[in-house]
Amino acid sequence: MPEQYDYKKAGLDLEKYEQTISGIQVHVARTQRPGVIPPPFPPRKGGKGVGGFASLFDLSAAGRYTNPVLVTCTDGVGSKLKIAQLVGKFDTVGIDLVAMSVNDLICTGGEPLSFLDYLAMPKDDPALTAELVKGIADGCLESGCALVGGETAILPDFYAPGDFDLAGFAAGVVERDQLIDGRKIQSGDAVIGLASSGVHSNGYSLVRKVAFEAAGLTVADRVPELGKTVGEELLTPTRLYVKPVRRVLGAFGDAVHGLANITGGGLPDNVGRILPPDKRVHIARSAWSVPPVFGWLQKCGNVADAEMFRVFNMGVGFVVICAPAAADGIVQQLAADGVPAWHIGAVQDGAVGVEMH
Repeated sequence: MPEQYDYKKAGLDLEKYEQTISGIQVHVARTQRPGVIPPPFPPRKGGKGVGGFASLFDLSAAGRYTNPVLVTCTDGVGSKLKIAQLVGKFDTVGIDLVAMSVNDLICTGGEPLSFLDYLAMPKDDPALTAELVKGIADGCLESGCALVGGETAILPDFYAPGDFDLAGFAAGVVERDQLIDGRKIQSGDAVIGLASSGVHSNGYSLVRKVAFEAAGLTVADRVPELGKTVGEELLTPTRLYVKPVRRVLGAFGDAVHGLANITGGGLPDNVGRILPPDKRVHIARSAWSVPPVFGWLQKCGNVADAEMFRVFNMGVGFVVICAPAAADGIVQQLAADGVPAWHIGAVQDGAVGVEMH
């Protein structure tokens, strides 16, 4: 008699999937905010996901927008997930996931409203999923957006045991006449750098190469100059800039001419992408102290200065370009919100680009 096949034999356990969904309900629930339209019926046994086929949001509940523009972003955590696997700690990379999208979204001046995640793994793992979603919910709460849905893809033929991938999608809104796109940037504008929390979530292919291969370290090794283990340092979550930057926008309004999230490409690429074609930014590298983690990584891999600034944020995770008269006030506002910030440069006329000196 031929062997009888079913979904479980193919690698997907639907009963365990239900456990996974049940385990994340509490985290989804705590992120809800005004505007989220819940499904009409509670989740049923055997039902897919935590609601209907798609999530709904009442834009009129988000605020008094008269000419709203939808803002959307998507991103992933990248190979920082490998560090989480090595350490066996998964409750912070979800924060990174949210930060990678919402920190981009606010560069338009927008307000994040909702977030969805995509998790792909070789088999259902309710405990791992709950830990990941806890971090996602923490990031959503800190950013003021709701976790409204997602997808868990079980792909036994795509991923090796223990591997997984994580991606996210954020949606927000901005008033059309308050949209920030760099067009107002002019010569003489001040460039304000906001402190990062460390490496954030970019450059981890190089991080892993220099820390584990060149230096021969493990995640459990303690680094004296950092005062913590390799794993503890490298799993520091990405700083979320949503609330501090939105408070700056509320207080200084039209004085803010440009916003840049400093991700892959560092200061040169990410500040450069918002500049008008006839404007150039000069940044003084002496204007802030580079955090020790970057000096340690540079030493481990004998990485050139230019490469460090091209790959990493080097301690500046976000940039505000503003009218010079507002610069001191913005720095003080950010400090009051717990975000160290510095006047790191200025805008000048010239061929578009960023010059570090």
